[in-house]
Amino acid sequence: MNKLISLTVVVLAFLASCNTQRKTTKFRFDTPQAGTMVKAGEAVPLKLVFPTDISTFDSVVYAMDGEIVARKTDSTPVTLDTEHVAFGSRTLSARLYYNGEEQVAYSNIVVVPPSPQRYGFSVVNEYPHDPEAYTQGLEYENGVLYESTGQTGKSSLRKVNYRTGEILQRIDLDDQYFGEGMTIVGDKILQLTWRNKIGFVYNKQTFAKIGEFAYGQSPEGWGLCYDGNRIIKSDGSNRLYFLNKDTYAEEGFIEVYNDSGPVDSLNELEYINGKVYANVYTEDIIVIINPQTGAVEGEINLIGIYPDKKEYDNELNGIAYDRQGDRLFVTGKLWSKLYEIKPIER
Repeated sequence: MNKLISLTVVVLAFLASCNTQRKTTKFRFDTPQAGTMVKAGEAVPLKLVFPTDISTFDSVVYAMDGEIVARKTDSTPVTLDTEHVAFGSRTLSARLYYNGEEQVAYSNIVVVPPSPQRYGFSVVNEYPHDPEAYTQGLEYENGVLYESTGQTGKSSLRKVNYRTGEILQRIDLDDQYFGEGMTIVGDKILQLTWRNKIGFVYNKQTFAKIGEFAYGQSPEGWGLCYDGNRIIKSDGSNRLYFLNKDTYAEEGFIEVYNDSGPVDSLNELEYINGKVYANVYTEDIIVIINPQTGAVEGEINLIGIYPDKKEYDNELNGIAYDRQGDRLFVTGKLWSKLYEIKPIER
């Protein structure tokens, strides 16, 4: 019996030794480890573990997302410059060529922007807001607010006297539609629906519906804004989609990142001085996004702005900007107040 146990121990030790040897001889990345977070502009050393059973090789070809970044004929590390690398997950590969054969190693990095500027806020003015308005979109133009509201059977498009809260003009959506974000493009108003994958086009003066448009790759409608050339749309992910201002077709997108990674749940949008302001769903936070890169360059913390906030269906969800007066307005779903605020650098 003792001999049998001893033999079993020897066999297990041998198998463990073989397994260890296989691990140590595998061609792989030593650095960076998969998922390593890298601030844009940082130099990243690409260091490999070479198979111990290969004494010589012809070359190693390093690539990022399929694009070659370096070729080497020795085992010394390569330095990857991330100054102009797009944010997000980037796939790294190294191809080892030897004796007519090839081995491939993979890793990845997540490139993120620098830390954003942090802001608090001060309340400049308070105005009444319809507490029955489930606000999904908000825009200021020529002294009045345009507002899109949601909820099945209660969705609407409104023109509102912001000083008094009086509804000056209104059109209700059919009960099948859940209203979402809106924006003004010239003499038209565009309004999204949530999961119907359709948007509506209205005459700005009469609120008559004059058209519809289908969504493209984006699965849902959340927020809209207009930069003067393109319509920008959110779908609750970390993506911002760019739509043609005439055909409303999606023509591309960017992914939004801060220094911690992707910023999901982007909701109501407003375009202000070259940046996209977006509130983050379920959070009293507005992020300030560079629409060219997707970097979050600022973050406004609005925690505590609405003291009567309930736990559900009462989130911050309205941003409007008065360009002539340089005034920023915010409100939320079923809030009784509209606030004019001033961001304060921390």
